[in-house]
Amino acid sequence: MEPNIISKPLDNCAIVLFDGSCPLCSREIAHYQRRKNSNQFIWIDASKDLDELQSLGIRRDDALSIFHVRTADGTWRTGVGGFLYIWSRLPAYQWLSRIIHTLKITPLLEQCYRVFLKYRHSRTSSQTQNIQPR
Repeated sequence: MEPNIISKPLDNCAIVLFDGSCPLCSREIAHYQRRKNSNQFIWIDASKDLDELQSLGIRRDDALSIFHVRTADGTWRTGVGGFLYIWSRLPAYQWLSRIIHTLKITPLLEQCYRVFLKYRHSRTSSQTQNIQPR
């Protein structure tokens, strides 16, 4: 696991907020963490790294509602924009980022991502509602 943002210098590092309680999200982030140049990112699990979220001024619910990336220059990107930023900096995915930009399909991908989020959040809330207190 990467050190938290307090112990790792922020110079030229982007910050990625992801939902570690989502199995699909965790697998995807673990995949990116194994790629070349992944050390230019600070990976924060928004489901449990509450101190880091607080230091960034982001509420946990907001961080978990959509994928967030703070770029190395401090700009926030969410949703597909966050993924595109990561892909543009990982050599294994730069081709994908270029194709998406060239074809100008970011808005379409953002719509698809929003549909996924609705499904994921409805599934998460229905699982939470099915938990019976002891």
